[in-house]
Amino acid sequence: MNIITNLSEWQKIRASLSGKSIGFVPTMGHLHAGHLSLCQRAQAENDCSVVSIFINPTQFNQTQDFKQYPRTLEQDQGLLREQGIDYLLMPDFDAMYPDHYEIQVTETALSQELEGAARPGHFTGMLTVVLKLLNLSGATRAYFGEKDFQQILLVEKMVQALFLSVEIIRCPTVRAEDGLALSSRNSRLDARQRQKAAAFAALLHSSLSSEVIKTALEQQDIKVDYVTESWGRKLAAVWIDDIRLLDNIPGEGSC
Repeated sequence: MNIITNLSEWQKIRASLSGKSIGFVPTMGHLHAGHLSLCQRAQAENDCSVVSIFINPTQFNQTQDFKQYPRTLEQDQGLLREQGIDYLLMPDFDAMYPDHYEIQVTETALSQELEGAARPGHFTGMLTVVLKLLNLSGATRAYFGEKDFQQILLVEKMVQALFLSVEIIRCPTVRAEDGLALSSRNSRLDARQRQKAAAFAALLHSSLSSEVIKTALEQQDIKVDYVTESWGRKLAAVWIDDIRLLDNIPGEGSC
């Protein structure tokens, strides 16, 4: 696996890959089986595979959340080597934001609800960095997990609106045996919190209405940002103490 931290060096390498299809997986590190499932598809469906690790500060609306985000770079590199990834991009903030975040990508409709309402500025930071990464990678296809469903919708909208020549591939959410969606934040859960998180996943998968699920979660001392149905999905975001978890499943009548 080639590890590249210098973006000028990467751009030269990317130019040498002309004519080859590139499968790209953007990550913020602390990799788990969900990330690796994206990598597997990128490898299977393209000539070359590229993964990025960049913990993007502009999409964290809380400084403490950014500071607490798990950083396991050595472990991540080992997993990607074992997976057989061709290129790992690891730029730093100055390389990614030479403009000091003065140029931003903002969406004004879809981004204002649910996650956008709960996390002001999050989607602007996300779209800005994803656009940069898609341009840098020169991806033929980019792979995103469905756990962050609103994010996928916004990335797809941006790609269409800005005429980007990349195909966005939706990949099913990977879950643990207890039903909890895999997330980099799960590692912060202790045993008691993990039980609550599993109960959250079970309730979301039940046939109960969104309002009944919300009430049941609150009765278990789980703070609810939202439980709702939209875009053919049942979506939820909750707090288990100071750890925020996000999940969604297909709604009734959805495939």
